[in-house]
Amino acid sequence: MSKQNASVPAAAPAPSFLKRFLSATELDTRMLGMVAALFAIWCAFDIYSGFQRPNTGLFGGAFLTPRNLWTLLVQTSSIAVMTTGMVLIIVMRHIDLSVGSMLSLVAVAGAVLQVFILGPAIGVGHPVIWIAAIAACLILGTLIGALNGFLTAYAKIPAFIVTLGGLIAYSGVAFLLASGVTVAPMDKTYKIIGGGIPESWLGPTWSWALAIAACVLIVLAVAFGRRQRKRFGFQLRPIWAEAALAALGSAAVLGATAVLTAYPWPFGLIRQYAADNNIPIPAGVENSDGDAICMAGEKIVRCTEGLIYYTGYAAPVLVAIAVGVAMTFIATRTKFGRYVYAIGGNPEAAELAGINTKMMTVKVFALMGFLVGISSVIASARLDAATNALGQLNELFVIAAAVIGGTSLAGGIGTIYGALIGALMMQSIQSGMALLNLPAAFQNIVVGTVLVFAVFVDQFYRRRVK
Repeated sequence: MSKQNASVPAAAPAPSFLKRFLSATELDTRMLGMVAALFAIWCAFDIYSGFQRPNTGLFGGAFLTPRNLWTLLVQTSSIAVMTTGMVLIIVMRHIDLSVGSMLSLVAVAGAVLQVFILGPAIGVGHPVIWIAAIAACLILGTLIGALNGFLTAYAKIPAFIVTLGGLIAYSGVAFLLASGVTVAPMDKTYKIIGGGIPESWLGPTWSWALAIAACVLIVLAVAFGRRQRKRFGFQLRPIWAEAALAALGSAAVLGATAVLTAYPWPFGLIRQYAADNNIPIPAGVENSDGDAICMAGEKIVRCTEGLIYYTGYAAPVLVAIAVGVAMTFIATRTKFGRYVYAIGGNPEAAELAGINTKMMTVKVFALMGFLVGISSVIASARLDAATNALGQLNELFVIAAAVIGGTSLAGGIGTIYGALIGALMMQSIQSGMALLNLPAAFQNIVVGTVLVFAVFVDQFYRRRVK
């Protein structure tokens, strides 16, 4: 006979809303942590810069402004493109220290082709010039990357040594190719990719059209993912969780678009654009901190009428987004991507399973070189010049961005979207310190410290998982 006074086990406490939300939506908690850290960094720089400006206070900072955020995204584009390739390199348990010097070499080669070869031969401004220059950068970058991969896979030289030699050698070749001088200017159409001229800005109308299209694609992607789960018998997320994911993605796109379309052209550029296109300038428009403003009597106010244009998405940002989407698809939806993660997880088992690990190594390094070619076009087009120092220290920022974004140096783990957030975080730190006029030596100390801390967090996380 059972005892009537037997103790009844206490019911487990109900999980909190946040835990239920994260469990239902399956959001990556590490990614959420990185996003939270990024916003914390932005707020800290904005508050600090606000106290440095007279009569502004807590909410008058210069960091969280459309102008600065627009510039931040443009500056991040080149590093972000290369970071997506570095993820796959590190996932395969390799490293590429040569991407900065490779960028310099490829950019100088493309500039020399434009300025010293094609320009004099067929005439400055010929449409063949920018097409040939971009093609040359992509092909040369791919070939150099393939060479790195061949030496690593078939000559069995550690990737660290191969790319360290490349870091030194490629910058030397770039110096000889450029004869130690700055090669400029670039072709006018070529410069559109750099984002430094009005022709490379979408403007509000096309930016919002692109944002709406992106929101539609996000909803379709969520619906397609649910259908695929149902097709293969996987557990389905609740409908409200699917709707929340679509809403969060759409809100992020619309928010970014609202910020980027709120940045007006600097008045000096408006004056030049108006003069070039015979557009009359309304009376009273002045210049202050690069913004278009008007005089209302004795008071300076923002223009509500008259000649004022807004930037919207810039070409290099669109290129970086397109590369991020394409690389995410390659890493998660293709046989190539699955092989990369399989090799990184267990190279011996992957080889026994029939994967040609040597050829995969060559392909991944060649892909890295191709992405460096894209970045070289963005960097040289934005600067309107190319030098042998154009990509100096870029390899450190690319590696740091990948590691901060959650890519494990032990291999087998890493995401493209995490690396993109890491690239934005690295550029935010550098841009914020420059905004505060901190010494360059202090900036290098902070960047190095962030890299070491990111590796420490990675090691700590891996120990916790085990």
